[in-house]
Amino acid sequence: MQQRNMSTFPASHWEDLRKQARTLENEIDAKLVSFSKASTQRGTLSATRSSDDFSFPRASSQESVPLLNNAEDGRVFEALASEIENHLAKLSNINDQMSDCMDRFASSPGAALLHTLQRHRDILQDYLQEFNKTKANVEQIRAREELFGPMKPFASSRRIDPFLKENEHLRSSERLIEDQIG
Repeated sequence: MQQRNMSTFPASHWEDLRKQARTLENEIDAKLVSFSKASTQRGTLSATRSSDDFSFPRASSQESVPLLNNAEDGRVFEALASEIENHLAKLSNINDQMSDCMDRFASSPGAALLHTLQRHRDILQDYLQEFNKTKANVEQIRAREELFGPMKPFASSRRIDPFLKENEHLRSSERLIEDQIG
């Protein structure tokens, strides 16, 4: 019976899909390594503090350079993220085609085919998790750097003013509540 199933199963189509999946998996793996490296590389800039430096004090004499500190780095990072997302979508499509191929042409697929398909699905899920985790970490780091990153002296008052106003509003509200209660 197994011989009959394999004779009706288009082995060449299955193998083509499997090769495409492996090729995409290798490309995604390489791109995820680059993506991860880009997200964790943080240069350091030796800096001596001068009296006109208004940034927050740091524990060491070295300052962290912001992650993706210029617009070009951000565009490159976003392009890499978009490329990985496209590759992941293609891999998902190929996995679906492999599943359809097995459903259509193999009335009772062998354990090896089922294992192969499941392995490709597991690899896709691992890549999706790694990509989403790395992307979320980068977004979190960017947000943190936006809030707490080193400020330039000419821009410091403009960046702090809204926070000072909000703080004053909070204090005013607290005083009004205390007057009502007390």
